Amino acid sequence: MSSSTSYSIKRILKNNTMFIALIIVMLLFQVLIVATDNGSLFAPSNITNIINQNAYVVILATGMLLCILTGGNIDLSVGSIVAFVGAVAGTLIVNLHWNIYIAIAMCLIVGILIGAWHGVWIAFVHIPPFIVTLAGMLLWRGAALIVLNGLTISPMPDKYLTLFSSYVPSISYDMIDQDPEKAASLTFAVTMIVAIVCCVVFVVAQLLQRNTKRRKGYETSAAGLFIARLMVFCFVILAVASLLGKDKGIPVILLIVAVIVAVYSYYTQNTVPGRYLYALGGNAKAAQLSGVNTDHVMFFAYTNMGFLSAVAALVCVARFNSAAPTAGTNYEMDAIGSCFIGGASAYGGTGTVGGAVIGAIFMGVLNNGMSILGVDSNWQKAVKGLVLLLAVLFDVMSKKRKASK
Repeated sequence: MSSSTSYSIKRILKNNTMFIALIIVMLLFQVLIVATDNGSLFAPSNITNIINQNAYVVILATGMLLCILTGGNIDLSVGSIVAFVGAVAGTLIVNLHWNIYIAIAMCLIVGILIGAWHGVWIAFVHIPPFIVTLAGMLLWRGAALIVLNGLTISPMPDKYLTLFSSYVPSISYDMIDQDPEKAASLTFAVTMIVAIVCCVVFVVAQLLQRNTKRRKGYETSAAGLFIARLMVFCFVILAVASLLGKDKGIPVILLIVAVIVAVYSYYTQNTVPGRYLYALGGNAKAAQLSGVNTDHVMFFAYTNMGFLSAVAALVCVARFNSAAPTAGTNYEMDAIGSCFIGGASAYGGTGTVGGAVIGAIFMGVLNNGMSILGVDSNWQKAVKGLVLLLAVLFDVMSKKRKASK
């Protein structure tokens, strides 16, 4: 094996450490669950549940990553924003009978305004993000209680639930009752077609990105390793799709999350404003001297966090079919943990949207696997805390090792 190939393999393993760890953990849980006769982690219905239960974590982790990139900053208010925007959604749609689409637009605007409110204090008044978002955590939780008067609003209209909680393809109950085999075949076929299209888009995007890097003189991995990576990711997509196709099809929320992840991945990796986030987190003084308006970058990061918190709120209202003042409790911890487990640096300037997604899935698999095995909820929290600590420790030790070279 040549030295260049060996180096490429080491780099791929390093860049995909958490993905490999996720696969190992999933296989370990599968062995334990089967050994204890508790079913299967890879049961089609369970995969659907994992997606539905953790969609909000992926959405919030995507926004939280942008905040962390700016210098290890976090947003403690996202759970409270979810509760408040959910309260607004429930009040407008159920109590005031607003048009659903106008109400959704209003909720998104509220989220953006809340994020901008935080951004002004952080970016232009220069109050530490921890203090501003801690105040926001208390403020918006109190506002949610005021709007709902401490009560829960439910149920939500079917039309609203369809936007976030339905499946592709949409099979009617009449068709399922009359010809269940045809319904199952149609669901599987459509799901696999969508998965194949996703694989083609992914492969084309990766090829274009690789050609762009080579044209600009950047280093790229060996062709064989590049092809192997594409094959692994396509296999994962097709495997997940086959499991979803055997259940209810593709959850609409998965499509929404996929669009969000794709847009923000492109933004952070392929646009100048996106790279400003990394520049700010890497060295704020150098970024300023290079002409980057760091205040505007910080303002955008927190405004965007408010927007994605509103999206997560709409998703959660549909999932629980209610708007409750206790919604969003500890959601900020799930989002922060997902980012750090996914490889984001506690010092800022390092991390990817894909890594945050893997971190969110990792947390979801831990929760789901331990729940199936009947692990006490207190032990579940202890395990997640230990995993988060180890992830940050790995980041700190890596930086020390680089500094010593």
